[in-house]
Amino acid sequence: MWERGWYRFARKLNSPNFGQRPAGAKIDLIVLHAISLPPGQYGGDEVQRLFTNRLDWRAHPYFTTIEGAMVSAHFYIRRSGELWQFVSCDDRAWHAGVSEYRGRENCNDDSIGVEFEGVDDASFEAGQYETAASLCAAIAQCYPVAHLAGHQHIAKGRKSDPGSGFDWDQLQRALAWPEEFFPADPARPG
Repeated sequence: MWERGWYRFARKLNSPNFGQRPAGAKIDLIVLHAISLPPGQYGGDEVQRLFTNRLDWRAHPYFTTIEGAMVSAHFYIRRSGELWQFVSCDDRAWHAGVSEYRGRENCNDDSIGVEFEGVDDASFEAGQYETAASLCAAIAQCYPVAHLAGHQHIAKGRKSDPGSGFDWDQLQRALAWPEEFFPADPARPG
């Protein structure tokens, strides 16, 4: 299923926005995010363009607010459930920013970032959960995953995604992973 950190069931599009992980990094965290560009609009290729530094900053007024951003995630799950990969899981994608979780800072160092096409306060699609469950299970076969968290959990007060529309319980049921793998945050719906 894997070749040098690339998942064979994802569409591959290389992002230049990545780096090497620190020596000895234990990849034990999956961070879930939500993104759509412009916010609330789905189906275009703007996210892929953002992650590959090809977004036309003048194409929409919102884009000027993120102009120059050099970001990436390992994976992106479209509303349809279609899966894209931008960075090898062996490498460090630039998705978490200033972050801390399970007593460690700089979550980019030891996490895998998964973006869902969506916004913080709206629900996600069944196909996205199906893809996420398959993907998380496959990641856990290759890496010592022990934690799943949202961007909202690792960058408290700075980020709010995947937000109130994300059904953590649905993902947990699909994975059949123990409760301790998931955020214990009171903001977690359920």
